[in-house]
Amino acid sequence: MTNKEYREHEGISRSELQKIAKSPLHFKYAIEHPEEPTPALLFGIAAHKYILEKDDFDKEYIKAPVCDRRTKEGKAVYAEFMENLRGRAVIAGEDLDIIRDMHKAILANPAACKYLYSENAKYEQSFFWTDQQTGEAVKCRPDCMTEIDGRKYIIDYKTTDSCQDGHFEASCRKYGYKLQAGMYREGVFQNTLDDYGFIFIAQEKKAPYAVRVYICSEEFISEGYDQYRELLGIYHHCKETGIWYGYEGITGEPTDLIGEGE
Repeated sequence: MTNKEYREHEGISRSELQKIAKSPLHFKYAIEHPEEPTPALLFGIAAHKYILEKDDFDKEYIKAPVCDRRTKEGKAVYAEFMENLRGRAVIAGEDLDIIRDMHKAILANPAACKYLYSENAKYEQSFFWTDQQTGEAVKCRPDCMTEIDGRKYIIDYKTTDSCQDGHFEASCRKYGYKLQAGMYREGVFQNTLDDYGFIFIAQEKKAPYAVRVYICSEEFISEGYDQYRELLGIYHHCKETGIWYGYEGITGEPTDLIGEGE
């Protein structure tokens, strides 16, 4: 299943549930007013493809030619290039060079290679299930699944501003990575009945593209599962009632503003 087919398949995803963490109102607006992907997001998608499925990268991406599109000759070169895309996405040469350097940095990290490129690693598998408590359709798509020394792991590759102590941990809180760990393990269990650990492989987006491996504790994953249950319950309740409330909460009560004194 392609990533496009996965996105179009029925089921609520982790990124959508994360929007409910802000408020159901924000979730509803985001669903009804989808934004165009940003250059940063498109770069991240291309990096994921190259690092996880390098052999298939050229089937989905093609490097833009070097030409001056302001000239007649350059326009002709680019027009011919566009006619031969065959459904592939265009990637700038400088972006591809960065992604290749990022891949080299991962290959130079023994811990990252051990988990991400093991012999039995499987990439970009899609999982769908129906939650027994709410009846809601749910889905997830782990970057990688593998087995190391008799232990099965779900592995997620993340780009980040910094892997310095405390920085990626802050990203976990900001972007809902704990929720992802709990939700993905539940989804894989519902499909395989196997218990998986969870690992993040984080890589800085600027040279030297440092890499760091984070093995999630059981407490981290369990707290993420609790977040998943809470947010899915809110989603289900809002669907049932048709009330997609904002910051004021389900009761609609005003918020007390408590001063700290002068």
